[in-house]
Amino acid sequence: MSASWKLTLPCTRAEAEAIAGNDESPDGVVLMTSEIDEAAGRWRLDAYFDGKPAAATLKAVRALVPSAAGLRARAGPIPDADWVTMSQSGLEPVRAGRFFVHTAAHADAVPAGARAYRIEASRAFGTGHHETTTGCLMMLDAIKRRGARIDNLIDLGTGTGLLAFAALHLWPRAYATATDIDPVSIEVTAENAAINAVPTGQRQGRVALDVADGTASALVQRRAPYDLVIANILADPLIALAPDIAAIAAPGAQVVLAGLLNRRAEDVARAYRRQGFRLAERLGLGDWSILRLRRRG
Repeated sequence: MSASWKLTLPCTRAEAEAIAGNDESPDGVVLMTSEIDEAAGRWRLDAYFDGKPAAATLKAVRALVPSAAGLRARAGPIPDADWVTMSQSGLEPVRAGRFFVHTAAHADAVPAGARAYRIEASRAFGTGHHETTTGCLMMLDAIKRRGARIDNLIDLGTGTGLLAFAALHLWPRAYATATDIDPVSIEVTAENAAINAVPTGQRQGRVALDVADGTASALVQRRAPYDLVIANILADPLIALAPDIAAIAAPGAQVVLAGLLNRRAEDVARAYRRQGFRLAERLGLGDWSILRLRRRG
């Protein structure tokens, strides 16, 4: 029997937006909402479980969609599948500043003058199609256009490696570090680096890869301080990381934060002001905010 289970429930748009706006899901559950009939306002919740879900877990998921309270839908096993790949299948290319992010299906559509990255739907987050990743690419491009000099950069929670690759393209003589708490993400990043001819390693002009929980890594600490820190994660982890990021940021460093909903932007900015940062810029894309902060001094 498959190790993966799935429950599908109808939901309202309001319920779908509330689910998208919640930073946390029940343990071991991946939640995906989609609009299935725009005219009728019909939406759907697909809940994927890592194994057969317990009754309490099913109850917690059902509580997210009160409109389906009377429905007798049941969770059932599904064939082994990569949930991220399924959710990102059929992706169209994305243009963000000078960057063009595409899958193999659109390799022949690269516009002239763009720096293209082939990032397939994979086991890690960060294909460039989510507003947070797109916004980070736009923010990095804007930082470069303003003439910023970056000699040492780090991408915390790198996912697919895309943001680290883009930053190294903008500042090709920098030392670059890309970390993630998930070893699979570092594997995916190494694969994507090879596909996109991005050099890896610890020398200048290369991306050093490391599995790390936040900044808790000998490599991260040894290479500090950084004059550019990128962290596209979630609001609560970003708030928790504020003291740690401050500890590895050089005076005057630029910090790009993403993965936070608009309603959480001020919470995140406040946590970093307490650590000696000032909010320099805020970019809004849909329901999401991308913040650029500067370290005082």
